[in-house]
Amino acid sequence: MVIEITDFSDPNLDVYARLTEAQLLNRFEPAKAMFIAESPKVIHRALDAGYQPVSLLMERKDIDGSAREVIARCGDIPVFTADENLLAQLTGYHLTRGVLCAMRRPPLPLAADIAKNARRIAVLENVMNPTNVGAIFRSAAALGMDAVLLTPGCSDPLYRRSARVSMGTVFQIPWTFFPEDIPSWPAFLQELGFKTAALALTDDSVSIDDPQLAAESRLALALGSEGDGLSDDTIAACDYTVKIPMFHRVDSLNVAAASAVAFWELRNK
Repeated sequence: MVIEITDFSDPNLDVYARLTEAQLLNRFEPAKAMFIAESPKVIHRALDAGYQPVSLLMERKDIDGSAREVIARCGDIPVFTADENLLAQLTGYHLTRGVLCAMRRPPLPLAADIAKNARRIAVLENVMNPTNVGAIFRSAAALGMDAVLLTPGCSDPLYRRSARVSMGTVFQIPWTFFPEDIPSWPAFLQELGFKTAALALTDDSVSIDDPQLAAESRLALALGSEGDGLSDDTIAACDYTVKIPMFHRVDSLNVAAASAVAFWELRNK
């Protein structure tokens, strides 16, 4: 059902124009929670994973173009449309891939259930930049991680920018947040049979290519926040502290770049 936008105040457009990411998350009424998927590729991957579309917003030219297959897959939902400049006024930004889809958020699985059948887990501790979260998810999915677990201080992987930067891999790899009330996530995973490895520069760090690390049957690799890295308590609680050897007096990599190196080196082989 194609609807030409004539009224910016239409409440059906709130999800695109007036609700923040936090409001879409809707912690107090999770059954009503939504998120925005951007670009046909990301939307297709969300649909493949069983996510439920609510409405679409797109440029007029995309209805019979790049979004045609998306529309066909979404069934009888509203398709709001206008030209590029009008949509930019509505959303506050230019649609880089021309198509947005409002989707229902399903309930998150339990961290223990996510970890149950995994051998390699990526752990994000307070990684707050949505672009970094999305890039880490893309690397985790591509480079052999079985799941991603996040501390409550992380940016949500379903935020529009995170999902777009991930190229939709947030819908392809299992993930969830740790419960807010666990005192120590390393202890939580150690009780489930994992060895934990903190990616950090300390005097007792072992190299990322240490054979003992690769030999661990179940390993959780932790990456910390963009500024401060992992907390001292986390580093102390982990079984290993791991570093990526550096050259030319460079002391560290961006967390997303570091994740790609670490995931490749410690993937299931």
